[in-house]
Amino acid sequence: MKTSTIVLIVILAVMIGILVALYFFGKKMQAKQEESKKSIEAYAQQVSMLVIDKKIMKFKDADLPAAVKEQTPWYLRRSKIAVVKAKVGPKIMQFICDEPIFDVIPVKKEVKATISGIYITAVKGIRGPLDTPQKKKGFFSRFRKAK
Repeated sequence: MKTSTIVLIVILAVMIGILVALYFFGKKMQAKQEESKKSIEAYAQQVSMLVIDKKIMKFKDADLPAAVKEQTPWYLRRSKIAVVKAKVGPKIMQFICDEPIFDVIPVKKEVKATISGIYITAVKGIRGPLDTPQKKKGFFSRFRKAK
């Protein structure tokens, strides 16, 4: 056999091994995500809150409790998260939420939110529906309308 054929077979075997490992790793991570989603839903509460501010900032710059920072894996501490500062009753608290929910949350308005610990899972408007944000137009769609 030629050396180029052997090299291609070895590369193919390594690629197949990596794909199999990623498949099993993905299944394991999906099971963990479903388990955490069940626990989040178990502790969910409806809370009325006044949203003061919302930002996307680095995890280490957000004023989150020390217990949350200690439990976070080291590789997620440099990532950016969506942080919402809101007044719940007499206390001003920091919350974390997903990007799609972050876009819907209005600033300086009162909302009814479903929270689980410091994690916002859903938001509803108290006085009418919330405004959905407009999607940004793509680069090429601007030129198509000009014609």
